[in-house]
Amino acid sequence: MACVMDKEEVRIDISSLAQDGHEIETGTSPQQMSPLDLLSGDRDLYLAVCIPLYGAAMKGDWKTAKGIFDLFPTAVRLTITPGGDTTLHIATAAKHVHFVEEMVKMMEPEDLELQNKYLNTAFWFAAAAGIVGIAKAMLRKNEILPMIRDYDKMTPLHVAALLGHSEMVWYLYNKTDHEQLNVCDWVKLLNACISTDLYDVAWDISCHHPTLAVERDGNGETALHLLARKPSAFSGGDQIHIWNTFINSISCKRVEHKKNLRPNKSLKLVKHLWQQVIVQPHSEILDLIRSPSPLLLVAAELGNTVFLTELIALYPDLIWEVDNHNRSIFHIAVLHRQENIFNLIYEIGSMKDLIVPYKDENDNNILHLAGRLAPPRQRNIVVGAALQMQRELLWFREVEKMVLPSFRERKNRDGETPWDLFTKEHKDLMKEGEKWMRETAAQSMLVATLIATVVFAAALTVPGGSNQDTGIPVLLRKKSFIIFAVSDAIALFTSLTSILVFLSIVLTSRYADDDFLELLPSRLMFGLITLFISIISMMVTFTATFFLLFSHGVTWAPILVAVFAFLLVTLYFSMQCRLWAHIIRATYCSRLIFRPRKHILY
Repeated sequence: MACVMDKEEVRIDISSLAQDGHEIETGTSPQQMSPLDLLSGDRDLYLAVCIPLYGAAMKGDWKTAKGIFDLFPTAVRLTITPGGDTTLHIATAAKHVHFVEEMVKMMEPEDLELQNKYLNTAFWFAAAAGIVGIAKAMLRKNEILPMIRDYDKMTPLHVAALLGHSEMVWYLYNKTDHEQLNVCDWVKLLNACISTDLYDVAWDISCHHPTLAVERDGNGETALHLLARKPSAFSGGDQIHIWNTFINSISCKRVEHKKNLRPNKSLKLVKHLWQQVIVQPHSEILDLIRSPSPLLLVAAELGNTVFLTELIALYPDLIWEVDNHNRSIFHIAVLHRQENIFNLIYEIGSMKDLIVPYKDENDNNILHLAGRLAPPRQRNIVVGAALQMQRELLWFREVEKMVLPSFRERKNRDGETPWDLFTKEHKDLMKEGEKWMRETAAQSMLVATLIATVVFAAALTVPGGSNQDTGIPVLLRKKSFIIFAVSDAIALFTSLTSILVFLSIVLTSRYADDDFLELLPSRLMFGLITLFISIISMMVTFTATFFLLFSHGVTWAPILVAVFAFLLVTLYFSMQCRLWAHIIRATYCSRLIFRPRKHILY
């Protein structure tokens, strides 16, 4: 590390700081001295000043730093690292507000303009750190800091936007001289705000600079290209998001409802940008949406429904757009299992009959695409290989209804019909689904067997015993005994029922393709429901038993048992509820994902 001064020749007496106590002289102009030269030549200066200042700045130890500055006032301008960072750079990066405020008081305005070897000022570090208090302290001393650019010609505002510091971005947005920013700067800033979800800032920029809608950044992308890849920006109205919220709530996961205007702002931003684009000539519109990537088809692949519908609603001709493989947005939706995009096909009337027959260069029609294995991200929407197989079958059958009968047997260039392709692609998944279904049923059957054993034993040895002459239970007339008898019977019958259901899954199921569609999920769901009822009934049986045994003794014992029984049931449900939610969806709600009642396009 090095100490470099931006002054003329200077004599420094640091005998009280140096470890060996001798005097150090610097007789060379620092402008002619590289940090490494000074590091190797003035080791005592480095050890006595640079290291203590660096440590104090990192820890926010203003007392130690001030002691050094009092002995050596010009040290406030020293660079203390090989990268040319001053103490102010380090303290700012470490986010020590008080340290920076005190140090700024000791500095001249031009001292705040010192840059390291990457041309970063301490103010640039403040923007990167996102600490508005530090930025305010510096700006009170020097107002031109927001316009000092780094090595890549980026302003502190752009850096704050790239790192997603919303409060800092708004502060610098109002402190930066907009007149000194060119079109390239605004494009970079707009795209940076979109990338880091700062849609309120992006909205304000687009309103003041509407022509940015057609401007491209260094990668050739417009703001719309970035928004096409961000379905999360519009998740507030997304059906998948709503379903996932439902799943998470069933799964006992906390769903935080944040007061966030992001979906609203991002939607306004898309509308505003697209309105500026569609006034361009048709050829320029096509060039924008196709290059450098086909933003419509990217949005379809990622399930960016809201974005896509906004563009199509204002410019219906986009419905005919295809990629380099002659695939429309509906073909892409089928290939990537994006049901919300696919459902738009039911809103375009007879036009679907012209789009559905499209084939790619390998003669794969839309049903062939449904026969391909879904990407892992889409398969993992549901848990368990069996339910994933069920979802894949559901997609294939839904697309099969839409195509002409001749398409169902039409072969691609590899000589495969859609069903041939489906069977080949899903061969491993079907084996995994069978294994998962058998294991789940076997594990659940073990629990049901244990419950049946326990409650059967409880029925034979009633609490309180029986009258030896009549065989009638001694505690028969107590209400707790009636509860015990009824709950024990329910637990016994439901556990035996679940055992039979799970046995049918393990032993007698064919595990044919279509069995995964309804039969197996329905059986598994029924078995799990009866198992859960048996668990609850068994807990009630135990509680009633303790109430009977302690009816004339300690009353807190049965209450304690009841509490633990409730906790046990709750624990079991919390571990199984996510699986149950997915099975319910697969069994009873899966068909509702297609042909929704509410139209979202027109």
